[in-house]
Amino acid sequence: MWQKLKQWAKQLKADIQALALAVQDARVPWYAKVMAGITVAYALSPIDLIPDFIPILGYLDDLLLLPIGIWLSIKLIPPALFQEFQEQVALTGKQKLPQSKTAAVLIILLWLVVLWWAGGLAWHWYQNR
Repeated sequence: MWQKLKQWAKQLKADIQALALAVQDARVPWYAKVMAGITVAYALSPIDLIPDFIPILGYLDDLLLLPIGIWLSIKLIPPALFQEFQEQVALTGKQKLPQSKTAAVLIILLWLVVLWWAGGLAWHWYQNR
């Protein structure tokens, strides 16, 4: 079982690398590039959408959101083209994936908007009670 999990994690990393190549390729449809770009940015972001210290939910984004994003991105890319990207990743070997500071900033901004919205709801509730 542990071996299967390690293999699955390696495959996810390889798929992220292949999606990063897809984002840069002119043959990939724009909508697939957008989905792949969001997925790659989220995967490389040093900040999670749902922080891991939140019980159960913190790990759901890693276990559900990322694989779903990868799956959807792969489905939007023509199969032969994605196979080509996978082969490129396999030929180049292990590559360290950089962290995306832009994605981290966007996630922080998203959290600030959510907090602002929740604060507004709380203030509205407090004023009208």
